Amino acid sequence: MKPLHALQDSARDEAPSAWLADRRDQGLELFDELPMPTSDEEVWRYVDLDFSLDDLSLPSEPGAPMSDGDYRIESGARAVILDGYVTSATSDEQVVVKQLKDAAPEQLAAAEESAIAVDLDRFAAAHYGFGDDGLLVVAPKGSSSSRPVFIDVQAVTPDTLSLPRILLLAEDQSELSVVVTFRSPEDDTFHVVPHVQALVGDGARLLLTTVQAWGYGTTAIGQQRAVIGRDGFFHHGEAGIGSRLGRLHFSVELAGPGAHSEISGLYFGEDEQVLDYRAFITHKAPHTTSNMFLKGAVEDEAHSVFTGLIRIEEEAQKVNAYQTNRNLVLGDAAGAESVPNLEILANDVKCGHASTVGPLDEEQRYYLMSRGLDRVRSDRLQVRGFFEEALNRMPHSELNDAIRSAVNEKYVRAQEEGRQ
Repeated sequence: MKPLHALQDSARDEAPSAWLADRRDQGLELFDELPMPTSDEEVWRYVDLDFSLDDLSLPSEPGAPMSDGDYRIESGARAVILDGYVTSATSDEQVVVKQLKDAAPEQLAAAEESAIAVDLDRFAAAHYGFGDDGLLVVAPKGSSSSRPVFIDVQAVTPDTLSLPRILLLAEDQSELSVVVTFRSPEDDTFHVVPHVQALVGDGARLLLTTVQAWGYGTTAIGQQRAVIGRDGFFHHGEAGIGSRLGRLHFSVELAGPGAHSEISGLYFGEDEQVLDYRAFITHKAPHTTSNMFLKGAVEDEAHSVFTGLIRIEEEAQKVNAYQTNRNLVLGDAAGAESVPNLEILANDVKCGHASTVGPLDEEQRYYLMSRGLDRVRSDRLQVRGFFEEALNRMPHSELNDAIRSAVNEKYVRAQEEGRQ
């Protein structure tokens, strides 16, 4: 395996698809020009990167897949991405799942609308410059599937960089449901830059849940973008469980009148985990609505970051938008940053935000202990109750038991080991 800087010439000659070839040259050029991000940049504030992309190598082929994980669900169409390579893609009667190189021209034109910017940062440039082909999931116009598509993304070759790419297309008046799990073995080092982009057509609905279940040796720099058309509906649920550094930079554009975005999620950091969420919601059309609701907890020396921006353009009148981020800090060495922002250019909107960072509620603890619970059990009950509101908002309830179990196990383990 060769480091990235030694692969630029071959990467330029080996673009796996025409869609990617259009971006490869630009990605390689920007990869040379852009520096590694630092915490001096506002969008990277609070996070220090201790590695360089120049030192990483790409896997030459996909490694051996992991066994089924805790988040596997019954599904219709399915796909597996190993080390950035699509190794299987199975459609069903309602949803088309295939490699990006096999996409029809009109599908690629539609996916173009939701493409993540090549110049977003050096990670985006590397993704376009060196990434393999991607996965395309399409709900054809007017279709509706009762079962979700299940996509299992795995990084399995240690000490490499993998660049998985997923494009979701819900055509006009269609309904699409997708669950994506991100996984890697627990004891090795991996670096991953996943791209997930979505286009929700006019009158279409897309339910998407992503679960970051990476091993604790994995650094994941996720980048997502969704564009929603007229009267479209997009609900994204996110669960941040694993990784050494789990970062998600996601943007949603409400591009058509009547579009709605719902973002629900939760995250729990332990040990020295860093869980980093950067949300950008842009209302570009009138009569659009959005709601974001994220809850998180950190213990030990873990750190969480949430920065959210709601931007309402001048032409986007009659907008209703809100964002909520609430955090529990469960240890003296743990920390949480919560920075919501509003940028309002229109004059006829309803918009707001709420943000809290703090410990467990002493009054709730006292009340529970007065009803016969000891301190350990009362605190467990508080933590469980804290996350239930977020879990009940998730778009795929069939994942709730596994997510609830993972969150509760973290806190119980800390208590039993004397870290709480």
